[in-house]
Amino acid sequence: MEIRNLAIIAHVDHGKTTLVDSMLKQSGIFRSNEEVVERVMDSNDLERERGITILAKNTAVNYKGVKINIVDTPGHADFGGEVERALSMVDGVLLVVDAFEGPMPQTRFVLRKALELGLRPIVVVNKVDRSDARPLEVVDMAFDLFAELGADDEQLDFPVIYASARDGVSGPEPEELTDTLEPLFEIIVKHVPSPAGDPAQPFQMLVANLAYDNYVGKYAIGRVLRGSLAPGDPVAVIHADGTVERSKTNKIYVFEGLGRTEVNLAQTGEIVALSGLENANIGGTVTDPEHPEQLPVLAVDEPTLTMNFLVNNSPFAGREGEYVTSRKLRERLFRELDLNVSLRVEETDSADCFMVAGRGELHLSILIENMRREGYELQVSKPEVIFKNIDGKVHEPFENLTLDLPEEYMGGVMERLSHRKGEMLNMTPVGSGEVRLEFLIPARGLIGFRSEFLTETRGNGVMNHIFHGYEPYKGEITSRYQGALIAWEDGETTIYGLLAAEERGQLFIGAGTKVYEGMIVGQNNREEDLEVNVCKKKHLTNIRASSSDDTVRLKEPRHLSLEEAIEFIAEDELVEITPKSIRLRKKLLKKHERQRYNKEQAMKNNRA
Repeated sequence: MEIRNLAIIAHVDHGKTTLVDSMLKQSGIFRSNEEVVERVMDSNDLERERGITILAKNTAVNYKGVKINIVDTPGHADFGGEVERALSMVDGVLLVVDAFEGPMPQTRFVLRKALELGLRPIVVVNKVDRSDARPLEVVDMAFDLFAELGADDEQLDFPVIYASARDGVSGPEPEELTDTLEPLFEIIVKHVPSPAGDPAQPFQMLVANLAYDNYVGKYAIGRVLRGSLAPGDPVAVIHADGTVERSKTNKIYVFEGLGRTEVNLAQTGEIVALSGLENANIGGTVTDPEHPEQLPVLAVDEPTLTMNFLVNNSPFAGREGEYVTSRKLRERLFRELDLNVSLRVEETDSADCFMVAGRGELHLSILIENMRREGYELQVSKPEVIFKNIDGKVHEPFENLTLDLPEEYMGGVMERLSHRKGEMLNMTPVGSGEVRLEFLIPARGLIGFRSEFLTETRGNGVMNHIFHGYEPYKGEITSRYQGALIAWEDGETTIYGLLAAEERGQLFIGAGTKVYEGMIVGQNNREEDLEVNVCKKKHLTNIRASSSDDTVRLKEPRHLSLEEAIEFIAEDELVEITPKSIRLRKKLLKKHERQRYNKEQAMKNNRA
């Protein structure tokens, strides 16, 4: 059987996963009476909830005797580690761009990596049925991007298909759409090259991904670069550090539709899953034991952000979670390293604290969200960027920031970004009353900016950013100008107590919530922190209350999501995370401890 190996890349929400849905349906892998959910490739609960692809996944369709292996890749730069290893398995890429928005920052990130690997691109202009679609302009924008990223002549001569993934239609021109995706399938078969490799040479495969099964165990997933392999054959596993370990394959699977099918032979060019190799890791080489030749280890971009993961030691610790000890936390974090190649975990001087480094806030928050759903309790600190010393000078990570927003909010947003050391690179009108702003900004300046941006634009702005590189340190950045409202004592909040605290700022909790001393219950209107008694009760008297007490109404509290909580906290604060709750707290819960610490810090600064 002929084979084509293809990765689909796109910016978030440009219809990549929906396009895969339509390709699967039209290839006939589902029964006529089978009920199929939307975004069938988003198998992870978080992916379905957030509408983004987090994990690279494999599927396969057959078209006129040609097997097309499809790798669905994440669109967000924080999951670049998934993208890099997915691209190592394919010979071509399907670049999906929105017919109005055109290529966006995450498109740029993944496309650069694909072009560097010499992959053949096909451009799919999706959502041509949009009322504001401008497909021909988008193709010109794609060409400019290819040229800017250094594409060679062959890559610049890319074929273009216009489509509406939602309706399952495509065609060579925006006005010439057929009722199926057949034009897309034809382009794939014609323009994506067949896998290279000599079947007669000794077996060799790079492990690009891992999967687990409760019955079979670990799967090592990758493309067979040369040779062939049968179940039970002995192999050598060459780890990333060069050490060689002998092993034996158990079963071999290929991808068919959404599942795996067991086969008797792994052939050159096929993407396979091998079981039995319990010690295989991502980046390792599976090869013939008589000819153990190592392939280049996958190069993954370094982390740019670090956070401390701590054992939960708050007064409410152990009430809601199943796994609360440092041993369980350590096991879970180091187990994550097997699959999450962009992550780094280091132990610290304290047995209860681990330093975790990742590609960005979203990368780390997805890990935290998965852990809390698995029953873990933990605390995390404020994210900090990773500095580098280059030529004797301190450098920090910078991001390319792209903002789409109504023109009326432009002034306020630009002012906020100037405080965060943002430098504007470009301003482009996009549609009626809309403008696109491009900035170069320190990664530190983006911590906590998303909630500010949404507030400033009344929820009408769209924000995207991508790692740019390391630049000289820009100086101090103040990201939070307001202090915290801190619970005065342990207890349960009352309407009477919250009403008094409400005058001081914005509350994060409602009435009837259990709190402890040192827990953050809101945001102060002023710069300094303020202790408030949210558990205060109204003293009973024999004097009848006025009817005004019956009409007291609290404002709706601002319930922070996990990402918003992580962005909000200051250096002396933590986010307490359990399966049921997200709480904010001071590192030092007692007021006198905080006062003594602040006094000591002030004395140190004066001496310095």
